[in-house]
Amino acid sequence: MDKHNLTLLNEFILMGITDRPELQVPLFGLFLIIYMISVVGNLGIIILTKMDSRLQTPMYFFLRHLAITDLGYSTTVGPKMLANFVVDENTISYYFCATQLAFFIMFIASEFFILSAMSYDRYVAICNPLRYTVIMSQRTCWVLVTISYLYSTFVSLLVTIKIFNLSFCGESVIRHFYCDCLPLLSLLCSDTHEIKLVIVILSVLDLISSLLTVLVSYTLIIVSIIKLSSAEGRHKAFSTCGSHLTVVVVFYGTLIFMYVQPKSSHSFDTDKVASVFYTLVTPMLNPLIYSLRNRDIKYALHRALGPLCNIFSQC
Repeated sequence: MDKHNLTLLNEFILMGITDRPELQVPLFGLFLIIYMISVVGNLGIIILTKMDSRLQTPMYFFLRHLAITDLGYSTTVGPKMLANFVVDENTISYYFCATQLAFFIMFIASEFFILSAMSYDRYVAICNPLRYTVIMSQRTCWVLVTISYLYSTFVSLLVTIKIFNLSFCGESVIRHFYCDCLPLLSLLCSDTHEIKLVIVILSVLDLISSLLTVLVSYTLIIVSIIKLSSAEGRHKAFSTCGSHLTVVVVFYGTLIFMYVQPKSSHSFDTDKVASVFYTLVTPMLNPLIYSLRNRDIKYALHRALGPLCNIFSQC
């Protein structure tokens, strides 16, 4: 498509999750429930960790920002996906597609480094407990989060601008339920060697650097825990890391399954299944994991809901 024809492209067609009519209503109900649980859970984590005085620690500071990123990328994708179940033609405008891609990349990239910061926080808490308050000061926490957001915004704008400055062919059907890099690259007529190289380098850099931080932190944590003589101390140390480690395994496991599979087994249908998991299911699971496994979150929730429950019981 030449530049003159490119100006005529003002929307894309999203294929969605399925083209089977009998599955539209059940899937809409299922994903609506999942998305609502995700929104309520992550908003609850954000409010609790902000308002409760006992949750003003680095661990819950990072947990709040993890909830913000979870809420961010699930909301970037979820409402549009749900709307596509109830309309006849799943279209998305050219500029809204670019906006969706930009915000999705920004929140996903932020989550990489927030999970890394959380693993470093747990390492300092267990391996250097006497220096914890000095090392993980409020300033340090804000620096880590700010760098994460600034870097992810840079990556997001770089990739989005490069993709949408290239020429799209006459085919405007995106084989996905949201605007993602891989389906969009398949629609480009221009030379995609440069943008593919940029995406590969940034993806590998982000994945390896963040995953390496997590692995090194937890290796040192496990070594430190093994050296503890008290069984109770080992159990307490493991319990402080259990929720975060579960979230890490679910998040990285899904992404590695999606992006590090061989080309022979790669398909857009497989990508859609994996994408549903990490764009909707993972943001729903994260607050549930922390709420069910974390005693401080449970107590904070009881303190927040206690007055409300008393009002209803009096009524």
